[in-house]
Amino acid sequence: MKISYQWLKELVALRTTPQELAEKLTMAGLAVDSVEEHGGDFILDFDLTSNRPDALSHFGIAREAAIVCGGRLISPLVELSESSETAESAAGIQIAEPTLCPRYAARLIKGVKVGSSPKWLVDRLEAIGQRSINNIADISNYVMFEMGQPTHAFDLHTLKGRRIIVRRAQPGEILRTLDGVDRTLSPEMLVIADAERAVAVAGVMGGEETEISSATTDVLLESAYFDPDSVRHTSRELGLTTEASYRFERGADFDAAVRAADRASRLIAEIAGGVVLQGVLDEYPAPITRTPVPLREARIERLTGLKVEIERAAEILTALEFRVELLKERYELLALPPSFRIDVSREEDLVEEVARHIGYEKIALTVPEWSGTGAYLAGETIRRGLRRELLSSGFDEAISFSFAAGERDRLFRSSETDTPTITNPIDANETAMRGSLITRLLESIQGNFNKGTKDVKLFEIGRVFGRVAADGRPQERERLALIMTGMAEPGSWREKQQIDFFDLKGAVQSVMQSSNVSGFTIERASVEYLHPGQSAALIKDGRQVAMFGRLHPRIAALYKFRQAVFVAELELGELLETAGHQIRYRGLPRFPASSRDVSALVQDDVSWRDIEETISDLGFGEIESVNVFDVYAGRGIPEGSRSLAFRITYRSQDATLTDEQVNLMQEKVKEALEGRLKIQLR
Repeated sequence: MKISYQWLKELVALRTTPQELAEKLTMAGLAVDSVEEHGGDFILDFDLTSNRPDALSHFGIAREAAIVCGGRLISPLVELSESSETAESAAGIQIAEPTLCPRYAARLIKGVKVGSSPKWLVDRLEAIGQRSINNIADISNYVMFEMGQPTHAFDLHTLKGRRIIVRRAQPGEILRTLDGVDRTLSPEMLVIADAERAVAVAGVMGGEETEISSATTDVLLESAYFDPDSVRHTSRELGLTTEASYRFERGADFDAAVRAADRASRLIAEIAGGVVLQGVLDEYPAPITRTPVPLREARIERLTGLKVEIERAAEILTALEFRVELLKERYELLALPPSFRIDVSREEDLVEEVARHIGYEKIALTVPEWSGTGAYLAGETIRRGLRRELLSSGFDEAISFSFAAGERDRLFRSSETDTPTITNPIDANETAMRGSLITRLLESIQGNFNKGTKDVKLFEIGRVFGRVAADGRPQERERLALIMTGMAEPGSWREKQQIDFFDLKGAVQSVMQSSNVSGFTIERASVEYLHPGQSAALIKDGRQVAMFGRLHPRIAALYKFRQAVFVAELELGELLETAGHQIRYRGLPRFPASSRDVSALVQDDVSWRDIEETISDLGFGEIESVNVFDVYAGRGIPEGSRSLAFRITYRSQDATLTDEQVNLMQEKVKEALEGRLKIQLR
């Protein structure tokens, strides 16, 4: 935001230099990036936060300068002479959408002469980077940069029925805006219309058919207050940002519409001639009100460490145009924020106002005392353990935004209506709250591939969002996602071995073990975004709490992946509820173990879980473990089968097992495998 020093001096009596003023305003929370000389003037370039729309004008900065420099504030002249003809007899206004446009005011000026602006007006606009158009448009821009309230001038004779109707756009309605572009509108957008068609996009830009031209003699000057969310949504949808929309979407002064209309009308009458019709058309069906905010002397000290008497706080807030009621005996006050301070709604906001004018530099650089005791959030100990486990396994943690592209995110969730959309997204390409962590992790993998990194292992712990509940809030679930691709262990003996399904399965099992979760099973699963035959589900207490496997070739093709990518997503919230089973310890074995190897030809539809369950169902307490040590499929093995070798370890807690006892149990195992699973032993 560029501010002219000479222009500012007309609104506040200043005795400071531009550089001194910049320093004082910066220390009061309105940062000045630079001060540059410009043709006998100085231009202050402000870097304002989005919550201070009141400072997006010369008069807004003048308010602050009057306090920090002790100068007298001088309001722009708004008094004007009116003709005997009334505005009501010449035009009418109707607000069909009062929630999106609570207030719409208009002034009518007849007999104007459109032409070039006087030199002082052109110079003043050019000093802050604005080009001159014509005297009417220049005055509208001048008032916006002076008072912060956007206005728009219509050629009255081009308005059908001499009427203004503030309504939603019709489906597919087209309006050619002032930049010459035909824009297709939607019912979510607010428009300014006449009796027949839309003539402007409310709060954003006017239409070409009703613009001021050299033939214009009568002007209808608009000055309104539009809902910030509505303007922001429309601006993003149309890809159209203007100085007006920049102010409206941050929150304009809802009480400035008439003052700005009067100010602009006065200047038009002075510069372009003509007469201002009697009265202002001011439709305000539901007046906006503010609620007084309490401020306690103790709260100021608690938050800032500054000892500020409540009387001094009242002086500061009164100078900032708050209406203050001092409750001296209680060391507190009630402050009603002015209409232009939309950023003030709670006690902490008032504390900030007091602190920034007392001086941030006076706040001691110490940590506030804390008498309470700290504690981890529920499940935080397990989360930290998970992070340590995964980091030690070669994973890196990813932290990503909760927004996602809706069409990509739908690939990894159950239905299109599963997650809420964002009314006014930061990025037009990311319009939904994420329903899966996989979406962003795949983008991270894609970014690594583009930079030449092919071996990647990432995990993320975060929240995903579901359908909006009855209370208007989306359902949230905490999840853990893993993604792996490339070499299994770069730099080791497995350097040339690619990550496969079993590496991912091992990582998932490590997560479960680190969380102290037991009693789960892993089963084959059919998941739309995972490769058939290389996908599985983790079942806990009859519920599916995780899905993992290789990314489906169809999905991989969308991201242009040329190597296998493996993903897993776990319902961490549900696992945390069951985590932490009691860990039991037992002494070292007193007796030796005996092991027997089994080599078998197994059909592909027989899973390792089937083999484990078959052996477990025999009820032999002496079986200590069953572990695979070799899998082969290829030459010499029938199609649809694989060669499997595994080792069974036997041990008794009471005595040393004899060969006869071990062999007997081994035969029972073989018989069960052959009979139940049709395994061909070799």
